[in-house]
Amino acid sequence: MGKEFRFKNFIFYGFTILFMLLIGNSSFAQTNISKKITSKTIFQLGSLFKDHMVLQRDMPISIWGKAKVGSTVNIQFGYSEKSTVADSNGKWSIKLDALKASLEPKTMIVSSSLEEKTIKISDILVGEVWICSGQSNMQFSVNGAPEVKKLVSSTKNIRSFKVKNTVAFEPQDTCEGVWEVKHPNSAVAFSFAYFLEKSANVPIGIILTSWGSSSIEAWMPRDMTETVPHYKIMMDEFDADTITKNKIKAILKGPKPWRNTDDIFLRRQSNILYNAMMYPLIPYACRGLVWYQGERNTQSMYGMVKEPWYARNSGILKYGDVLKEWIQRYRKGWDNEKLHFLVVMLPGYGKVLDSEKDMNPKNPDAHSWAWMRESQLKALELSNTSVINTIDLGDVKNIHPKDKLPVGKRLSLMALHNVLYKKVKAFGPTMKRVKIKGNSIVVNFDNVKSLKTIDGKAPTGFWLSDSSGNWIPAEAKIKRKSVKLNAPGLGKPLYIRYAFIGKPNVNLVNEANLPAYPFRTDTFKP
Repeated sequence: MGKEFRFKNFIFYGFTILFMLLIGNSSFAQTNISKKITSKTIFQLGSLFKDHMVLQRDMPISIWGKAKVGSTVNIQFGYSEKSTVADSNGKWSIKLDALKASLEPKTMIVSSSLEEKTIKISDILVGEVWICSGQSNMQFSVNGAPEVKKLVSSTKNIRSFKVKNTVAFEPQDTCEGVWEVKHPNSAVAFSFAYFLEKSANVPIGIILTSWGSSSIEAWMPRDMTETVPHYKIMMDEFDADTITKNKIKAILKGPKPWRNTDDIFLRRQSNILYNAMMYPLIPYACRGLVWYQGERNTQSMYGMVKEPWYARNSGILKYGDVLKEWIQRYRKGWDNEKLHFLVVMLPGYGKVLDSEKDMNPKNPDAHSWAWMRESQLKALELSNTSVINTIDLGDVKNIHPKDKLPVGKRLSLMALHNVLYKKVKAFGPTMKRVKIKGNSIVVNFDNVKSLKTIDGKAPTGFWLSDSSGNWIPAEAKIKRKSVKLNAPGLGKPLYIRYAFIGKPNVNLVNEANLPAYPFRTDTFKP
């Protein structure tokens, strides 16, 4: 009798529990499901939408974030109010109408209906926004450039957002950083912003995302494997390299700050900087991107060399085509074909590559940074690009020169001229045409009213060659917008190279004291 009672009791309680799970306790299940959904869909904005931010003037502004699925997200800004609904992934995006520049601080109110939560963003200005990226010379601090440091006391209306240096295996929706009501701690980015603000007279917002010794491949999205063959090889190798991936994971999980060796290891990898430090910025409305990078890609002429390990990237001669693909891919990400790219040409540096070529750093045939500058100038084959000439700057022995002030100033001039269409002189002389006259060659230049030299002496930095490809220093003489060249002992000169060594001694400028761009007229292969 006792066993039968226990059995019936078990059956009764079993059905009771089952009934509660199916019907009576459904609210418990719903509560847990609700908590699970909520944990994945916390109401938030993109990382750049914070107090003190600067919004780009004169173009539609995308605002985005996450919320509960189906939640109505509402934005109030100024006299405008717009709404949207979070999609099945909890993502939402709203595009605000274009705004005029304003120094008057404004407030943005963003709310989510299902979460009954409101985010208030205060002290917003509207002006010019630029992303500044690259490697160590973009990171180079204001304190390291005395001329730039002097500008700090007279700075106004400049704000900055510094993206925290880190990496990720997959593109990240967010990054760490805050908007500060102060200049960026980058000598190039700050001096650029300083002179741009002085001339444009609008607030300037600088988003600084850079990391020393990073290659261009470090800033490339994975899908560029479809357009850059060597990048596919690199990423296939990376995917198969469990040792490297496990080391990256261990560093990220390990103690902070990272050891210097670990820091270097992370930043010299491909793709993972883009995932963590560039992707979260897309598609924040901005005027363009300042790109000071290339030193890491000068490790070889062709690229993909086995040693040292960090040289598995495009070399000097491949860089130009990769740069163009990279620019076009970024424009696709921002959905803005007019996104302007200001590329900083690598300045003077005396080192040459250890190759079969002449190792004399003063020979224009040596494998020097001259070839990289030629690759960087390929960016001009695309519209809405500029290359800042720094051929008269740099240091023969120091890869981190201190003369950052003229770099920033020339960047601002180019932005004013090419992007904001101001009537300023932004270009140095560029080779227009060449005419051979007996044993002389005459070079005619554009972007000049009258040529001169910065020191009053004869122009320097020219070399001539005949069909042999042997280069001889030329004697040069200015004739208004032209330079006449002769080379002692060279009877039939055919080709010119100008400023085509690692650290050239050049003095040719226009009336605005802007230096002539390097060039060559030959087709000899390096």
